[in-house]
Amino acid sequence: MRTILIFTVLNLVLNAQAVQAGLEEGLEAFRRGDNLAALREWRPLAEQGDADACYRLGMMYLAGLGVPKDYKELVRFFRLAAEQGHPGAQFSLGTMYDRGHGVLQDHKEEAKWYRLAAEQGHATSQYNLGVMHYYGQAVPQDYREALKWYLLAAKQGYASAQLSVGEMYHNGQGIPQDYKEALKWFQEAAEQGV
Repeated sequence: MRTILIFTVLNLVLNAQAVQAGLEEGLEAFRRGDNLAALREWRPLAEQGDADACYRLGMMYLAGLGVPKDYKELVRFFRLAAEQGHPGAQFSLGTMYDRGHGVLQDHKEEAKWYRLAAEQGHATSQYNLGVMHYYGQAVPQDYREALKWYLLAAKQGYASAQLSVGEMYHNGQGIPQDYKEALKWFQEAAEQGV
């Protein structure tokens, strides 16, 4: 029994190392501009369900790098990664639902995927979820909830979120009006060129 356990653990470690090596080799090939070599490394890993490989392969289909642009395929791979908790894939899948690329446009699904990524700290998803709450798009309009998500993204340096936080403080939306705090956030955004 102990031998089986040791063999199983060793097999898992070696498999994880092989997956990591394949991901890295694919990334090196991608950086060199060799998209076909990157695909050769990532496709088998993606077909086995590796979340990082699925996300990267989805991005290849999105940009048409080494493969034809194909929204259905990219959604398939983004979904495989997103369902495993990959925040970049969750964000990307939310964007697909926003735009109706490869799926029917569905803002409730968009909000669902943004929320999952936002809860993991994905700044763009936090900002997008803030926008949805600010305008009441597929979620109830709620300035406090919008401000919560904007602040999380703003504290990560996301300039558009910093501007939005400044505007909410300036206008007293979801928080008491505070020109000093508004100015602070406007300056943060301005330092980044907004």
